[in-house]
Order: sequence, then C-alpha cells, then structure tokens
Amino acid sequence: MIELAKQQIANELIQRELIQLIETIIVYKFPHKSREEIEKMLGLSELKQTKVYQEAKLEGKLEGKLEGKLEGIPFMLSLGATVEQIAEALGLDIEQVKQVAQNN
Repeated sequence: MIELAKQQIANELIQRELIQLIETIIVYKFPHKSREEIEKMLGLSELKQTKVYQEAKLEGKLEGKLEGKLEGIPFMLSLGATVEQIAEALGLDIEQVKQVAQNN
C-alpha cells in the first residue's frame, strides 16, 4: 500500500499523510510485533523515522521526565521544602505535588 501511494499519488502532502496513516494503522494493529518485524511489513529501512515512532518516543521521554520529578518529591519534602517550593522548582502543578505528598 505504501508503494502504491508513492507511485499513484502525485501530491506530496497527501501522499505523506496517507503513508503516515498506513504506518499508524499497522503499528497499532500489531502491538506485539517487534520494530524489525513492522519495518519488514512496511518495507521500511528505518521505522524510527516514521512519525508514529517519533511521537511515541517523545511521549515516552515526557512520561519519564514526569516520573523522575514525581519520584523526587518525597525527598524534597523530607528536606523541608514546601509544596509550593517543590512545584515551582520542578515545574509541576501544586495539585500534582500535593497528590504525591499525600500518598507517601
């Protein structure tokens, strides 16, 4: 399908959007397939270059950063920092900090 899209659709924007849609469907349809298996299915040399992969990678990075910040809250509280100070220092909402503080 990707090859057909490349051959039959002249408009590059529409072609790129259709290819991204196909990639997204394949990735979500086969969540248990490895990156290499999906690359073979799509005829790609690098799945890492697809928009789906890039978005998932960015999302993972953001979640990892948030987790790291949340894990540091109990330590900062033990040092005597206030909820407001922690929220400001970590760039979090006060409610997020309060939630972690209550759970510890």
